[in-house]
Amino acid sequence: MIDRQGVRTNCFRALFPCSGFKFLTLDIDNTMDFEEKFKSGGLVFDGKLLKLHRDIIRKPDGREEIREVIRHPGAAVIVPRLRDGRFVLVRQFRYALNRETVEFPAGKLDPGEDPLFCAQRELKEETGYYADDLKLLLKMQPAPAYSDEILWIYSAEDLTAGKNSPDSDELVSVELYTMDALFALYKRGEISDGKTVAALLHCKLFLKG
Repeated sequence: MIDRQGVRTNCFRALFPCSGFKFLTLDIDNTMDFEEKFKSGGLVFDGKLLKLHRDIIRKPDGREEIREVIRHPGAAVIVPRLRDGRFVLVRQFRYALNRETVEFPAGKLDPGEDPLFCAQRELKEETGYYADDLKLLLKMQPAPAYSDEILWIYSAEDLTAGKNSPDSDELVSVELYTMDALFALYKRGEISDGKTVAALLHCKLFLKG
């Protein structure tokens, strides 16, 4: 059995060793039935990227509720690191936020596409780099309350530089940062993109060299 509380505590201590927080051990009941079952509903919006479903579900106690779910094809996120230790990121304008963001390169999966292949393709398209060494770091669900999106986050090393070719609807600038510079941006709130924050903290905890 996984000690979830212990894992969370150790990760927090590794990130913030001088935080001064006291940690509590919680009793977790693993016998409860949480499953919600589909009763009726379906697709209400079919967009270029996203599909919105509005479903009626039945809870374990018999109550019925409405769930609105965004169906997403999933995406690959790439954490490219040069031989000198610097990381490759992209700056772009995000219309939904009405501002520029600094992010690790990423892109959605094409239908039936292998996430590893998607990672290599998106790395080349957005940054121009090709990686001889791609490894899966983690999988994450960024918004499980309302979306089935899965992110496959890969490290990319042994990089060869080339010319990028972003999609016609993308305008990106390739930028290089040390880990210290990235973490400083994160602590100042200048990196707030969820996938980039997750990848950055993962690297801070586990990446060697």
